[in-house]
Amino acid sequence: MTQNSSLPTEIRHNALLQLLSNSLVLNHTTPYLSSYDVLNLAAASRTFRYIVYSTPHIFSRLDLTTVRKAQYIEEKSGRGGEPDGDQTEDDVYSGQLRRIFTSLRCLDILRHVQVLCLDGLSVTSELVHGILTEPTYSVKILSIRDVANMNEGKLRAALQYACRPSRPEGTPRLKGLYVFGPKDSARPALTSSGASTPTSTCTSISWDAAGAGAGGADQEPEAWYAKRGAQFPVLGGSGNTSKWAPWAPTLDACHGIIAFDAVLCTGPRHLNSRAWGTVDIEALNAAGNPASAAVPIHAVATHSLGGCAGCDSAPEGWTIWGEEPPTERDPYERRASEGGTMTTDIGRFPLLAPPPMHSVSLKSAMCPTGQSVYTRLSQFRSKGEQARFIPRCYDCIRDRYCTTCNKWWCEACYVGPWASIPDGEASRAKMADLICRLNAQFANFTPTLGPSIQELLGVRHEQCANAAAEAIV
Repeated sequence: MTQNSSLPTEIRHNALLQLLSNSLVLNHTTPYLSSYDVLNLAAASRTFRYIVYSTPHIFSRLDLTTVRKAQYIEEKSGRGGEPDGDQTEDDVYSGQLRRIFTSLRCLDILRHVQVLCLDGLSVTSELVHGILTEPTYSVKILSIRDVANMNEGKLRAALQYACRPSRPEGTPRLKGLYVFGPKDSARPALTSSGASTPTSTCTSISWDAAGAGAGGADQEPEAWYAKRGAQFPVLGGSGNTSKWAPWAPTLDACHGIIAFDAVLCTGPRHLNSRAWGTVDIEALNAAGNPASAAVPIHAVATHSLGGCAGCDSAPEGWTIWGEEPPTERDPYERRASEGGTMTTDIGRFPLLAPPPMHSVSLKSAMCPTGQSVYTRLSQFRSKGEQARFIPRCYDCIRDRYCTTCNKWWCEACYVGPWASIPDGEASRAKMADLICRLNAQFANFTPTLGPSIQELLGVRHEQCANAAAEAIV
């Protein structure tokens, strides 16, 4: 006879019920269960049903990425994904999700959802517009990374309209949007019924990794604060930023209202920079810097940098978690109230993946690992303990950033590759000859080397070029 079988029947039957009756245990357990498992728990008995439905915080976080009925299957539409009859594209591509939302609305669950994850699903701009404007939704943080069938132009228009100056008071309810980064790693496969496998609830998930964001040794560094270089996989190291260029006006229009998992570039060539007007653009153009030719007014930051290799900072300064901008301080250096600084945090600090598990607070979504959500405490940390980074777009670091060593030189320390040589054309010819010699030298030692020296060095900034020249002279 085992130890469990020796216990009274009443204790064995009510053990789980007594455990989940503790609201603290319940609220910290259900985020690791799928919505299918939570509803099955509510269907176990009347008592469980009362506990589940009388605790609204259980449904504050809804993740539909693993729900099979939420997956869009193209074969289900009669014409291979095209509208059939009086159907619209929204009916075809978001019909599955709309039916799920209708069921949740009938169960009085939808109004309690504040963190909604739709990563990798078929999501249309009309559906997001409904989440932004319809009163039946109370979503504060929405994740739509790597979704299909999304018209990004209409999505940007809906976001800008929701953040217009003449919007009604208290709108939009949405405060955070994950759209730039890649979706989180896939969870265990689903069964044919749509439920997760028995080991995919709590036993196969690291509590620390899923809750606090501190994963194992093989986990990627935290975006922006720990991970340096390109932040979005779509770049692929090529500097192709055309995908995110149209998003810059949207991020500017939503500044202080909706936070994203990206921020605007703070380089001194942009209007939103604190260092605007401190850099001599004409001198940069004279130095032959191609990034100075046609830099947009606003640009999405695609790279996270450390301090300049020359001055260990940047003309615009660092973006430090918990530190408010200098313009937000009064002449007596008195800090504004915590509530008053929240709008300044939105837009300055990016949302960090994954979306929060145990909180619906926007600061929890933005807070770096190891830092305090209460930003007032961050000012007491030493310089080495601060979470900080410098966000830059590709145009602002072109010809001044080395992709090999992740070092870069700011505009104050390094103007351009031809700043000190009056004959720019001659210097360009000299640099082209140097590149040809470097390629020939590398080809002699490594015949199978695929990338060119430009790709190996990333950019031809002054120190890297000088070091290479000394190596072959």
